[in-house]
Amino acid sequence: MKHFLFLSAGLVMATLSFNPASGQGTTAPLKKELPKGWHLSDKTTDGFYGISMDKAYEFVKGKTSKTVVVAVIDSGIDTLHEDLKPILWVNPKEIPGNGIDDDKNGYVDDIHGWNFLGGKDGTNVKQDSYEGARVYHRLKEKYSAPGFDASKLQGEEKDEYEMWKKAKERVEGDAGGGGADLLFLKRALESSQNNDSILTKAMGKDTYTGKDLETWVPSTSEAQKSKAGMLYIFKAFNMMETSNKEFLEGFEDYVSGEERKKEAAEKAPKDYRGEIVKDNYYDLNDRFYGNNDVMAGTPYHGTHVSGIIAAKRGNDLGMDGVADNVRIMMIRAVPDGDEHDKDVALAIRYAVDNGAKVVNMSFGKSFSPEKKWVDEAVKYAESKGVLLVHAAGNDGANVDEVDNFPNANLRAVKEKASNWITVGASSDPLSEPGFSSYTASFSNYGKNEVDVFAPGTKIYSTIPGGNTYGNQQGTSMASPVVAGVAAFLLSYYPTLTPQEVKMVIEKSATPPAEKVKKPGSEDMVFLSEISKSGGFLNAYEAAKLAETIKGTAPSKKKAPKSKLKQGSRG
Repeated sequence: MKHFLFLSAGLVMATLSFNPASGQGTTAPLKKELPKGWHLSDKTTDGFYGISMDKAYEFVKGKTSKTVVVAVIDSGIDTLHEDLKPILWVNPKEIPGNGIDDDKNGYVDDIHGWNFLGGKDGTNVKQDSYEGARVYHRLKEKYSAPGFDASKLQGEEKDEYEMWKKAKERVEGDAGGGGADLLFLKRALESSQNNDSILTKAMGKDTYTGKDLETWVPSTSEAQKSKAGMLYIFKAFNMMETSNKEFLEGFEDYVSGEERKKEAAEKAPKDYRGEIVKDNYYDLNDRFYGNNDVMAGTPYHGTHVSGIIAAKRGNDLGMDGVADNVRIMMIRAVPDGDEHDKDVALAIRYAVDNGAKVVNMSFGKSFSPEKKWVDEAVKYAESKGVLLVHAAGNDGANVDEVDNFPNANLRAVKEKASNWITVGASSDPLSEPGFSSYTASFSNYGKNEVDVFAPGTKIYSTIPGGNTYGNQQGTSMASPVVAGVAAFLLSYYPTLTPQEVKMVIEKSATPPAEKVKKPGSEDMVFLSEISKSGGFLNAYEAAKLAETIKGTAPSKKKAPKSKLKQGSRG
């Protein structure tokens, strides 16, 4: 599932239970307005706790840069966006639109990447189920059969049973409680849709942002009431520059997801993916499925992530990406729901085989039944000198203690991948309510599992529409900031290995001078207690450290043995 912060159940309930007409609960004024692109700024010169990107570019001034391909495994990308068209990866061995697999890699017309959530007929997966529900129903008959004795299980089967028990607890727990909450959410959605209908008619336009709404003066009491309701929500979720259409679409997806969770205990989830993709899911060698439609009608999340990494710098359009000499390869494997391990594993392998040096993964889930496939792909990337960057998640949870997949822990070999960075979300401590700490209140954390924190609140970037931009927040936004800095370092210091880039990013991370708020609580802790590096990403300090490292040729270590057959399909 996309690690995209839109709504969390507790915040939704607290926010939407407020009655704007009562005059109670007005959102507190901002302490300090975060400007567009604040995440690139420098504390000393700009006053915001960004990553000092301009100083980093000053430091490498005069150096020659090398183009770096960054693969983004996500929901899709707007290939027509003004700030992304110049930086899209183009497969040099493929002739566009001829229907022939020119490079014989098994993927026909893969010009800008590949869509593992597509059918050969051009249809695409949008919605999908949750992995917990898939695990629960697939193994229910096996592990709830009369006379079943768990004490006799060993090895992988024992691990599978433990996973099923956790899925059972999660699925039945979701179904057993929260019915009133779901009903409330559905009513809140209906109320928001009704308010929006009134406002679009009264304003005389179909699309508006929170800022548009704030300056608009209604002429009727009905419109005034609708304005108060919608404006409160825009402010509460720090989405003043988000359009009404984007907000309502996200709200609808959230409610739909909660409905699917409620249904999961009663019936097996629909095979959304299988009906369209039509592969043999449990055969990893059946890998030449999908299509080349990397936009696929659902590119919001991937477009925003891609812009953070590499939106064209210095073109006076919208915003600047982190890295200045990058090509974005989009690999679509993340639906509205939980991604499938097979798609993730093959997406990583596609990225590696087609020249990516950095892979961004702004998604995650709580169960990984085919984790061995993903782990093998991670080891394959490690053997080929490819860095993987992953979002920590948005549950305000300690991922040292709770499962969050994919992750760097390679189960079969009982070691950690050396080419993996997990990213938590930071904020500016004097900025907006709800984020009044160095850490974002929603971010997952972990002294062992989260390597570094990077800006993840109110991040301004590209969104679908050709020339459209907006703010979003989440560890989904923090991860591409790190991926962008990794690409920047490899561009100017191309001999660095993934392990050296990881070391540079961690060692150069800047610790705050005071304690930070532990996400999901009011506890104040040192950042070193909730992350491995104990610091915030700092591109300038990273560049200075990279300058001191000679660098070595990428490792020639052999990839692990796998059941996946290598070679092309002609």
